[in-house]
Formats: sequence, C-alpha cells, structure tokens
Amino acid sequence: MSKKTAAPKDSCDSAEKAVSRHFIQQIIDADLVAGKSERRVHTRFPPEPNGYLHIGHAKSICLNAGLAREYGGKFNLRFDDTNPAKEEQEYVDSIMDDVRWLGADWEDRLFFSSDYFDQLYDWAVQLIEAGKAYVCDLDADAMREYRGSLTGPGKNSPFRDRSVEENLELFSKMKAGEFADGALTLRAKIDMTSPNLNLRDPVMYRIKRAHHHRTGDKWCIYPSYDYTHGQSDSIESITHSICTLEFENHRPLYDWFCDALGIHHPQQIEFARLNITYTVMSKRKLLLLVQENHVNGWDDPRMLTIRGLRRRGYTAESIRAFCERVGVTKVNSMIDRSWLEDAVREDLNEHAPRRMGVLRPLKVVLTNIAEGEQRICEASNHPKNPEMGTREVPLTREIYIEQGDFMEDGPKKFFRLKTGGAVRLRSAGIIDCGEILKNDAGEVVEVHCTFDPDMSRKVKGTIHWVSAEHAISAEVRLYDHLFATENPDKAAEGETFLDNLNPASLEVLAEAKLEPLLANAQAGEHFQFERTGYFYADPVDSIDGKPVFNRTATLRDSWAKAKAKGKGNVKK
Repeated sequence: MSKKTAAPKDSCDSAEKAVSRHFIQQIIDADLVAGKSERRVHTRFPPEPNGYLHIGHAKSICLNAGLAREYGGKFNLRFDDTNPAKEEQEYVDSIMDDVRWLGADWEDRLFFSSDYFDQLYDWAVQLIEAGKAYVCDLDADAMREYRGSLTGPGKNSPFRDRSVEENLELFSKMKAGEFADGALTLRAKIDMTSPNLNLRDPVMYRIKRAHHHRTGDKWCIYPSYDYTHGQSDSIESITHSICTLEFENHRPLYDWFCDALGIHHPQQIEFARLNITYTVMSKRKLLLLVQENHVNGWDDPRMLTIRGLRRRGYTAESIRAFCERVGVTKVNSMIDRSWLEDAVREDLNEHAPRRMGVLRPLKVVLTNIAEGEQRICEASNHPKNPEMGTREVPLTREIYIEQGDFMEDGPKKFFRLKTGGAVRLRSAGIIDCGEILKNDAGEVVEVHCTFDPDMSRKVKGTIHWVSAEHAISAEVRLYDHLFATENPDKAAEGETFLDNLNPASLEVLAEAKLEPLLANAQAGEHFQFERTGYFYADPVDSIDGKPVFNRTATLRDSWAKAKAKGKGNVKK
C-alpha cells in the first residue's frame, strides 16, 4: 500500500531528522563493522539507454553517488544496454550529461553491459555445462502457459531435460545465427514450482537481430536484463546493488545467478521508488507523451524528466535538496508536488536577482508627470543580499501594472490599486487612483493616477510596474501541472492516463512587459520577477537581446490561495 506524503509545514527539517540514518546507511554501517567486502563501498547507477532520465532516476543517482561519497568509496555509471531495439546513442549522451549535471562523478568508471557480452556468454556456457541452463523451443505464448500463475505452479518445458551436449550445440548455433528471431531461448533451470515466478526457469538469452549502438551486428543473441544485471555488478566489484522495490522479488534470482556461477556476490538492497503527484514516472508513458506530441519533446518544461526540469529552470542544488528531503524508505508513498517546488524556491530565493515584469499589462498614466519626463529610481537587486547591489529603473508618465493589481470596486481588504485608493510602486513612490477609461465592452483599459514621490507616506499595498516607454516586450511561458489529477495513472474505466492531461498546462504570454535590463538576460539566467515568481531565460529559444522566459515556480501567494478557496480577500 502506498500513502500520500503531504508538503512539509516548515521548509527546514529538524536537527534530529537531519542527523538520522536511513536504513541503507544502517546496513552499510553494519557491513563495515562486520568487515564485509573488505570494508569497501562501491555503488553504481545502471540506467537502460532507452529514454531520458526523470526525477525518480535523480533520486537514485543522488543516493548511489551520495553513499559512495559519504563512505569514501567509488561510484560507477553503467549502461545496461541489452535491448538494442529500444536503445539509442542519443539517450546515452543525454544520460551522461544529466548525471554529470547533478554532480555525480563516476571519474573513469564509465561502463556498458555490452562490454561484458563475451564474459556473459562464457558464463552461460558454464551454466549449461553444470546442468543449470537449457535451450527451449517454446514460443512466448507457450512459455507463458507453462509458467503457471500466482496461485498455481508451472510445469516443466518438454525441452528441459535436453543433454548438456545438445544444449551446448544449440546455444552455439543460436550465437551463429542459424535460427530465426524468437525461435529458441536459453533458460535457467531453477524451479517451475517456486512460489516466486521469477525463479520459474527465466529466460537468459533470446534471439534478436537488431543493430546495437556499440557492438553493431556482432551479436544476434542478447542477454536478458535479469541475467545481465547481477553479473555486471559482480564484474565491477559492486558491494551494494541498490534498486527500487519492484526488484525485490527479483533478488532471489540475482542471488541464484551469482551463487550458481561462484562469482563475487554484491548485496542487493531495495528502496521505495519516487512517486510524485500530478505526473507519471514510467519511461514507457513518458515516451508515449513525446511520440504522440502531447508535449514538445523530452525537454518540455512540463515533463519531470531531468532535461525538462533543467529547461524549466530547476537547479541541480534544488533537486539534490529535494531528494534529500524525501528520504529513503521501504514504504511506497506519493510525494506532494509542492515539495519539489519548495526546493527550487528555497534555492533560487538565495541568489536569483530581482527584476520587475508585468505579465498581463494594464496601462497607467501618471497625470502629474510630464510627457518626456523621466525619473530614475534605485531598486535593490536582492533585499537580503546587499552585496548584489542596486539597479536604476526609469519611471515615466506611462507605466504598466498587472491587470490583477487593479479592481474598480475592490473590497475593503484588497490592498492594491482601486477606485479612490492608493498603492505604493516598488522603489518609486505612491500613486492615487483617479479617472478610469473603458472600452466599448466595459473593460478597463487605462487608469489615470497622480504620482506622489513621498516614500514615507503610509499605504498598505505595494505593486510592481515597468515604464511603458522603456519596457521590453517578451514571450513568457507559464507552466502548470501536465496532468489535472493527482494520480494520472488512476484513470476512469475505459480511459488511459492520457485522458487526465491538463489542457491548461501551458499558457504563453506573447507580450509581457519587462524592465529594460532584462533585454540583456542571457540564456540560462535565473531571475525573480517581483511578486510573480522565479523565471529562467530559456536556453533553447532565447537569443541575444530577445530572451524568452519560462516560469520555474510561483511565489507563495496568500491572496490567490484564499481567493481560490473562496475565503474572501486577505492581505498579500
């Protein structure tokens, strides 16, 4: 059973929680005391190169690399590339880049399971010679029938008792390409009555004529993941093979292969995979989203792929902090998406320079400032980091404010601009609302105010603004959850997870008005647009002098939250 894990009430974990040891650390501590594996700690991250990495992989990367670093051990990056039909060099390159970006250093230990194909073949021959593997003629459907069920035992293949000599000859011919794809398999001879279905004579090799991105056409038989994984760990002298809970039932098979071959036997340890609300964590489903154009590629900022998070503006530091905060357990749970958003807010709050950007502009005319007159206002680049300095912001007769910062008949506790009211312009002065101009549809299109430079005057609200004369127009992309439901995998009867897509997950504002300094924003720079959120100059679509901004995360907005909940108006 999984449980929902809500967002933390406080962004800071207690000192007690910070120093607690999760169960994998406790296992390793005990292993070191007992002198296991010569008191070494050697971990690995073993992705299959059949897609881009997502946030769940980030947790595994941070865990494995972090344990190696904590214990002064080693960390490997190994690609389990045993299914060439679904693997591409593009995925290899992207995975290496994402792992490196997260700060995991494999040094000179980059490996591929395909490096071990010759050794794996020789070990398969060894198992045949020991009477522990055999060549089977059953096709996939028959093998499924013979396998049995969760409640009933399987039955032996009619080819299970072939002689060692016949099995060796057939396996050699499989390798030589003398049989059609899928005609034969090599299976481990374990126990067809085992309550664990993984031990019911699992497939070790299958015939598949597919071009491999590294070995080319050398092989027409490829080892299964279950057969390859543990042996690759053994070859690399891994001490702790850390994987997610769905592999717990595979551990007896992992152990069986190592024991049957008499090779170094790493310890497999399972932990709960990462599940987050409003997303899917299956590479198969993520691939479907890309292939059917529900998103704009693997790096779409609505995707919780590492590449998508990077393009949205998430930092490696924030993802590492998130992975640390969610912890390591053996209990499946659903983590609230706000945990991830809180992590990036906390990181960007420390170092993102402040700027003003009006996303949905409403023109305001300051009637007591002459046309052509310009006042220079000094604004802080960061309210808590004075070393980041200040900047000059021009104030002119015409400015833009947010449409949402004006209400003609604003309620008593609406502390922004309203008829007969006053509000402070950030770093500038006070404006008093006067005349309102409307279009034929009755919509407010222009507000006339008077400007008061007296900053000591007391008013309850402060809003951001930009000079209409100096503002730059820019495209700003606002992202919401890709799915409309907390658990998209729980689709209604007759529907799929795709039916839970959120049609409002992306809003493109083509004519946002931003303060002039943002014209110089470089691709990959972070900013906090005051009172609006954290934004990132898109690294793909931004060009010099014409940046495109992706909203990484909103700010905490008590007014919007209260309004959404129907609780009336509160002070922002």
